[in-house]
Amino acid sequence: MFKITGKKIIAPDTYWMDIEAPRVAKSAKPGQFIIIRMDEKGERIPLTICDYDVVKGTVSIVFQAIGTSTKHMAQFEVGDSFLDFVGPLGTASEFTVEAEDELKNKKIMFIAGGVGTAPVYPQVKWLNEKGIKADVIIGSRNKELLILEDEMKLVAGNVYPATDDGSYGYKGLVTDLLKRLVLEEGKKYDVVVAIGPMIMMKFVTLLTKQLGIKTIVSLNPIMVDGTGMCGACRVSIGGKIKFACVDGPEFDGHLVDFNEAMRRANIYKTEEAKIEFRKSDEHEGGCGCCGEDK
Repeated sequence: MFKITGKKIIAPDTYWMDIEAPRVAKSAKPGQFIIIRMDEKGERIPLTICDYDVVKGTVSIVFQAIGTSTKHMAQFEVGDSFLDFVGPLGTASEFTVEAEDELKNKKIMFIAGGVGTAPVYPQVKWLNEKGIKADVIIGSRNKELLILEDEMKLVAGNVYPATDDGSYGYKGLVTDLLKRLVLEEGKKYDVVVAIGPMIMMKFVTLLTKQLGIKTIVSLNPIMVDGTGMCGACRVSIGGKIKFACVDGPEFDGHLVDFNEAMRRANIYKTEEAKIEFRKSDEHEGGCGCCGEDK
């Protein structure tokens, strides 16, 4: 059992939880994820690691209570426990294997959209511990939904909030803000890391391709099973088939077939869509939740 040691609401229906998981905390790296199962009847829920503390032996997660399982998870309180907390899974950020002297010569921009700010935070924090200050754009629909700005300011270089409705920070899309920083203010970046909604990452990569900036994206939004068995997170990267959960979740954004990835992500939004997916020749079985493998 994995005890919840901390819980707070950081935005409407958005929760931060600290989970007691010493072995996971000891091995975790930025960019990786875990899988939670709340109880014996609970589904497997993949969530990106937001933070980890080796001394305390805790791992922090951030999630939105938008579906049946996450709404149930939101009812858990400090002192309660999850049945399973598996990880760390996935491939760590490529920054973790780069030479520090090379990293220190790079200008890095992170673009976080919505709850995508959660997996951005540990990467920016890790870079800060190496003496590298990355810039961060945090986007949301409005001020109320903007998360982790204060935490990000402690570890980042410049933090640029942006809201669609203009209620806080820059009024407009994160792509418009990046374009202004580069083309109007003369900012230069060697690499952009974009994590957030699929459509946001798609348009960030279209822009950075024009600007000639290497771009990394995280395809964690399309993971279901988290082990490569269900095939739900199968994506085309430069014409080659990859799985976000075992080969990623981070990939070269300019090589991702976003149209295909978004079509596959939409399959899992409704029960009716799941039925249609099971009938299609794309379904590979083994997902453990559709009954096709029984």
